[in-house]
Amino acid sequence: MPTEELREAAAKYLMQTYARQPISIVRGRGSKVYDLEGREYLDFVGGIAVNVLGHGHPDLVQAIQRQAAQLIHTSNLYYTEPQVQLAKTLVEHSFADRVFFCNSGAEANEAAIKLARRYAHTKYGEDRFEIITMKNSFHGRTLATITATGQDKVQKGFEPLMPGFGYASFNDFATIEALANERTAGIMLEPVQGEGGVYVADRDYLKRLREFCTKKDILLIFDEVQTGMGRTGTLFAYQQLGVTPDIMTLAKGLAGGVPIGACLAKESVASAFVPGAHASTFGGNPLACAAALAVCRALLEGSVLDQAKRMGEYLAKGLADCKDRFQVVCDVRGIGLLQGMELTIDAKTVVADCLARGVIINAAGERVLRFVPPLIITQQEIDKLLETLTTIFTRRAGEEKDPHH
Repeated sequence: MPTEELREAAAKYLMQTYARQPISIVRGRGSKVYDLEGREYLDFVGGIAVNVLGHGHPDLVQAIQRQAAQLIHTSNLYYTEPQVQLAKTLVEHSFADRVFFCNSGAEANEAAIKLARRYAHTKYGEDRFEIITMKNSFHGRTLATITATGQDKVQKGFEPLMPGFGYASFNDFATIEALANERTAGIMLEPVQGEGGVYVADRDYLKRLREFCTKKDILLIFDEVQTGMGRTGTLFAYQQLGVTPDIMTLAKGLAGGVPIGACLAKESVASAFVPGAHASTFGGNPLACAAALAVCRALLEGSVLDQAKRMGEYLAKGLADCKDRFQVVCDVRGIGLLQGMELTIDAKTVVADCLARGVIINAAGERVLRFVPPLIITQQEIDKLLETLTTIFTRRAGEEKDPHH
């Protein structure tokens, strides 16, 4: 089906919930994707931080093929080896003792919210149920997770929202102290606010937050849906931020493109979930878990994590150089291969210019470019992105900054 015909069919048959780019992607290989007309694009979106091993990674493809031929789904009424093996792998390489599997980041965050409430209800009674989240955060699109999301634009039109949520300012501990009370069951935040514009949590802020939660027996929940699975240069972002949460959520990169989510917790917290307390029909099915195991092996046993760390530093330096050179760039921030570039102009126009030049990026907010490429991205490919941005900024912003100022 030609691209124009495909777009017309999509306009006719799909609910119009997405503002899509004007291309149809039909295949991918490594850090590149190809459209219906055969044009090649360098992918710095990676399925929105999902395709951590790139496209068509042979180990991931083979794991999916083998498992699909053997057993795709059987439900959680029975044991399956891929699910148990994946849980064991995640536990052995994190703070957690137990894992609950689901299908997405939103569902993982729903599980975390329910677990925090259940823990507090069991230990302190029904009046302890509130969750503090951060302004400018993003936790998903279910009714509970849009309520947890501290952005009006995500919540508008879906009122009344779920009760029991309050919003603190990110990196401002005083606002946490002002909100927390005897009803507070948990505090939930992203180590790096991705959708909110790529803002990194301050280490001292996290340390004070951890100490506060421990003292008050409030559960600290890290949403690592976007930062987990090597995105920041370590398997999980918390491992380099000096703070350990009580609950952590994963999704996006966990299975390299196959839908899966996970809620990880310490034993003292996880024990609040008993048979019948929570469930998911597709959660942790053999296909998704086999894919996730292949991703874990590539990250833990191969050189992908080291590559991600090196390339994250290289990308951050290259983007910082753009900031030094161009007036149009007002800030660069991030960790590893989760980087944001704040502009003085509409980010979507730069996204469109990059697409026309064969580079796929996306915007997080009106003026922030977000870069979340596959972890296998190379220095040469990063150089192409930087050259493309340089061309666009030179044309759009005119004169470069005087290096002596």
